[in-house]
Amino acid sequence: MNDTAPVSPPRRSLRWLLLPLAVVAVLGAGGYAGWRFWQQQQHEQEAQSRTMAVQLQGLEATLDALRRDQRATSQRLQDAAATNRVLRDEMLGLSQRSALLEENLAKLADSANQGRQAVQRDEAELLLTQAAQRLNYADDVEGARRLYAQAATALAALPDSEGLNLRQALVQERDALDALGAGPRVQALQRLDALAGALQGLPTQVASTPAGDQTRPWWQAALAPFVDISPSRQNGPLTAAERRNADDALQLELTLARAAIERGDRAGRDAALSRVEQWAQRRWPDSPALRAQRAELQALRELPLQTSNTVLGSTLQQLRTQTDRRLPE
Repeated sequence: MNDTAPVSPPRRSLRWLLLPLAVVAVLGAGGYAGWRFWQQQQHEQEAQSRTMAVQLQGLEATLDALRRDQRATSQRLQDAAATNRVLRDEMLGLSQRSALLEENLAKLADSANQGRQAVQRDEAELLLTQAAQRLNYADDVEGARRLYAQAATALAALPDSEGLNLRQALVQERDALDALGAGPRVQALQRLDALAGALQGLPTQVASTPAGDQTRPWWQAALAPFVDISPSRQNGPLTAAERRNADDALQLELTLARAAIERGDRAGRDAALSRVEQWAQRRWPDSPALRAQRAELQALRELPLQTSNTVLGSTLQQLRTQTDRRLPE
């Protein structure tokens, strides 16, 4: 029994040996676990660092890009500002040129208006001059009326400050033209044509009457008991040849009278009408109808062949006065 008792001390010593080993094992395991955890943390930190470095590089790249964009935007803004200044200067220049152009256009319009008015004045002056010439040299009253109507159209566009007096004077002259009727030459020609027709209707024979004997001159009445005195025309009717010759001579003299009236030749007209009267006395016997036509011939010789010079001219004179005032000195 005493031999089994000494076995206990080795077990106790083994426990004491295992305990430090267990502690060492636990510490080693803990250290290893801590080291592994630390390694893992280091790896994670390195990974985070690398991630953050990559992100930082990305941010720096983005920042660089933003800086470049900012510089580019700033440059574009500067360029835009410079362009705006240039455009503003150009707009200012365009505004000035536009104002100058408008001023020049206004001057051109005024010049064109003045030129148009000058042309209208010249046209009116020409028409009024032609009307006066037609009336004075050809007694063409109708032609003068047409020319005055055209002159009224030309003067209608003038401003009232200059054209009102001209238009009023023109109206008065047109009224005076209307009062002339057909004109003295046309009226004379009409009366001459009526006379020519009346001459052809004169009687070729006139029966003698006592009243006709009583109207004989005193010398015929005194010599009547001794000598039968009668006008040669009553000695007998004209022969056919004499009548033809008288009619031809009458037509010739009437034609000459018409031509003289048309050209305003009073002397030629009077001479031709005097010859017409002579031929009429030879062609037809004395009768009241013949004496009436002789009186008409005398009236024709007294008719004027020219219109009075005072009828026209006032409008033309006023127009020329205004034109002279507008001319530069």
